[in-house]
Amino acid sequence: METEILFERNLPIATITLNRPRFHNALTWTMYDGLIAICSGLASDAEIRAVIVRGAGDKAFASGTDIAQFAEVRTGADGVAYEARLERAVAALEAVKQPTIAAIEGYAVGGGAALALVCDLRYGGASTQIGVPIARTLGNCLSIANHARLLDLLGPAGTKELLFRGRLATAAECHRTGLLNEVVPDGQAYARALTIAGEIAQHAPLTLQVTKEAVLRLQAARAQIRGDDLIEMIYGSADFREGVEAFLARRKPRFQGR
Repeated sequence: METEILFERNLPIATITLNRPRFHNALTWTMYDGLIAICSGLASDAEIRAVIVRGAGDKAFASGTDIAQFAEVRTGADGVAYEARLERAVAALEAVKQPTIAAIEGYAVGGGAALALVCDLRYGGASTQIGVPIARTLGNCLSIANHARLLDLLGPAGTKELLFRGRLATAAECHRTGLLNEVVPDGQAYARALTIAGEIAQHAPLTLQVTKEAVLRLQAARAQIRGDDLIEMIYGSADFREGVEAFLARRKPRFQGR
């Protein structure tokens, strides 16, 4: 069985690889928990000056949470627990003290988009697509914290458009709106991330650390708003159960608004 998440130290840069290429790097709890452990270790690693996150292969950074994980979600309370567990992984990556860079080839969708968007910088290939198409697929929702992160990047109208339309934004659109810092030829995202990481690694680490922390503190207020009631409403709904069943059956869901 292949290791689902890889960590490589090539000082002063570390690379985290989401490693399920046969499944477009769909994210399992093993991967989320492994990411938390890796991020925890980076806190005391003074030799690492920059961290790159990538997906194995050229099809996807990560295609979202593996739908098998949703088999455990049957009630609104289960949904709150699911989102809290997901948030621990996303927040762990967000809190890494070193600058983080997402190297994106192909799709970054759902949970994969959440991980990419908490990285400090994002470089994508020309075929990159980023989105959270839950309104037309599973019929679930984002946590308040992930809504807040999108608001910081896209503003209210951009966030609503991305979520309401349920479509994936192209690389050009992502660059224009700030979801990507730069678009490079397909297959070159990791090489570009390495170049930028090497540049950043030469800079004053405490300045970089304080810059990250200052921005996080300024962003923190919205993410502290409670939203468990909204999550319970979604994950306890018949529409969510229909969304999961339709996805697994490879058919279009029939949402009823209940």
